[in-house]
Amino acid sequence: MTVLLSEIQWSDPVLPAAHDVAWEAELKRRGAQVLEVDRRVAPSRWLREAAYEATNYVPAALPERLYRMGSMVTAQENSCRYCYGANRAYMKVLGYSESFIQKVERDVQTAELDDKERAYIAFCRSLARSRPRPAAAERAALLKLGYTPAEIGEIAYLISFGCFYNRVSTLMACPPEQKFERMASGPFRWLLAFAMPLMKKFAPTRPIQTVPDRAALAAGPFGVVLAPLAGLPASRVMKAALDGSFASGVLSRTAKLLMFAVVSRSLGCPHCEGAAARLLIEEGLSPTEIESAMTTLRCAGLAQREAGLLAWARDTVYYEPASIQQKSRALGAQLGADALLEAIGVASLANGTVRLAMLLE
Repeated sequence: MTVLLSEIQWSDPVLPAAHDVAWEAELKRRGAQVLEVDRRVAPSRWLREAAYEATNYVPAALPERLYRMGSMVTAQENSCRYCYGANRAYMKVLGYSESFIQKVERDVQTAELDDKERAYIAFCRSLARSRPRPAAAERAALLKLGYTPAEIGEIAYLISFGCFYNRVSTLMACPPEQKFERMASGPFRWLLAFAMPLMKKFAPTRPIQTVPDRAALAAGPFGVVLAPLAGLPASRVMKAALDGSFASGVLSRTAKLLMFAVVSRSLGCPHCEGAAARLLIEEGLSPTEIESAMTTLRCAGLAQREAGLLAWARDTVYYEPASIQQKSRALGAQLGADALLEAIGVASLANGTVRLAMLLE
């Protein structure tokens, strides 16, 4: 059931803020705000870059209006108090009225939305929930309404990477950006509306980054999932996150692949589960051992400290925030802060990747 902002239960932070002076300076050099999430993911190089891209991605195919509405309803569906509050506030800064925002979040039909936009919001909610994931019929319906394949690819990325970022924020119980929320609701929100575009305008120009071709996308873990994003900047973001997460040695590669496999099975994705199984066989596990791990959520090949990862990863697919935050805290007592941060990033990325794989259906 869709929840409203005030209904989301939230615990104290699971991970502390790490004030990495060099990283915060780099964010400011890029023209980005230093957010509560940024301070908590700073120790992980791949995860902090992915978090930066999640909040600073510039859509290539989608208009800003759809991008913002999609971000808000995705955070709402994932019960992410942090992202939901921030996106809701951002919409106010952009000039959306409180009544319009309430109608969108309560799924009330409004004359300000046409049939194409209503279908878009419904698709965002469906993919964020993934009970079950949308498939070919839902994609075909969007095509019939006039969305292009590139737009649908970027919509799926927006929601999937939003689900990744929502989980990063939720699993660590990141404190909300309350100052920003208050300013966006107060009489001086026009100052934010004036200042934010100026900050972007005068920020240093980001170097043009090459979009990977299909061959490059296919290389690396779960490359098959990235093929539908070919030609979009989103493909570079997803590939960098996947490659970075599996190159990191904080957790074993076997543990990370098993986490992806568990999330894949929970969401009913044969594409991602099959890709994970093939990579696990390369790591030395037999099909019998993989299947046993999927059914028991235990694997003798994992280090003792990693023993609880599979059951916890399954719980990150569907959750109540307060409950999963309590479980994350308990897992951290076994793993330590650095490994818990890695686990949060991997589980969140698995949830995003499997949702993106609906484009393969």
